[in-house]
Amino acid sequence: MWLARRFLSSVVQRSQYAGQSGLFHRPRHGCLPKLEPRYLQCTSCWQSRVPVAGFETLNASITSTSEPCDEANRSLDACYTSDQKDTILQMLNNASPSELAGVKLLRGRKSVNIVEYRTKNGPFKTLESVVNVPLLKHKSAVTVFNSILNPVKRGRNVKIQLAKFLRPEVDRSWLEEANAIVSIVCGANKIAWAHVGREMTVLDWQEVECPHFLKGTYLASAYLNDVSAVLKVLPSADFYIIEKSSISMQNTALYPIMAHMRTVEAMLFSLLEPRNLAQESNIPPKVLNMMRSAVGRHFELMVGDSRASGARVVRQLMSDSMTQEIPRINFPPNLLMKYRNAFQMSSKGEGEELCNALLQAVAFYELLRKSSA
Repeated sequence: MWLARRFLSSVVQRSQYAGQSGLFHRPRHGCLPKLEPRYLQCTSCWQSRVPVAGFETLNASITSTSEPCDEANRSLDACYTSDQKDTILQMLNNASPSELAGVKLLRGRKSVNIVEYRTKNGPFKTLESVVNVPLLKHKSAVTVFNSILNPVKRGRNVKIQLAKFLRPEVDRSWLEEANAIVSIVCGANKIAWAHVGREMTVLDWQEVECPHFLKGTYLASAYLNDVSAVLKVLPSADFYIIEKSSISMQNTALYPIMAHMRTVEAMLFSLLEPRNLAQESNIPPKVLNMMRSAVGRHFELMVGDSRASGARVVRQLMSDSMTQEIPRINFPPNLLMKYRNAFQMSSKGEGEELCNALLQAVAFYELLRKSSA
């Protein structure tokens, strides 16, 4: 007992010395101190001595985790050793989008942005340069780097929250990272779209006439020319949401319309999504379908199995954008002027595709927020 008390007393005294590391004090320097051999004397024979590690070594092993990478006073390159930096840069410079998608926080658009950035600017040479990639800032970059150095295998029971109002159903986390979408609606002789940002602001909103639609025998080359002309002026976005109409198979009179819609839809999917998604399962599809009936239910436009016109709702959205402090969606002044007299009751269906494209974009963001609540 006397030896034990003396032993503990020496521990306390050692921890009180200025500039030294006690058992419960963090060492001032990140490197481990040298091993200093100490001995405990056997209380039975008082002759045998058992070597043990010094307290500085024990203390350093307990607190050997690196200092947090503070954005205010430390660069990303200063947070990691040269070997760690080589490992991180090797992954970021050589991994495919599907391989990057397996890293924490890199699912969805971030992995694609990394590949696009290094293709345009060359390989990453420093960790600090990674924050130039869109959607990657200091804090998220640290999480990515640590995930590369310490990969964690996901269990089979990890629950993925799907956005079930889209087809195919995709992980909702992919959609939440999108900066903007383009909502596309096909009509009998035109294609309309609404380009809407995540802050619920209309960036672009227009339609293009397609003179070869529903003409003659649905000549594929003529359809391709019309669709390609639309794609030339279509803005770029993280996701393209294409309206999928609900046409009853029992109504044979609508077969020509259904064939027309499916033809245009297939061309849009093929031209906007050139990647082989079967080989890149960790990359989200860029083109998605949204059911027309789902948008109708969201805005209470359904009358039985049919959907009423959304012109009245669009006029109200435009009015609210001018009068309310926080409207459901914001319109720039030039678009308000351009469409101020459109969507009137006497227009007899004119501008219906424009209305539907806008309502689909609004429903996309509002349903996405609702599913995450």
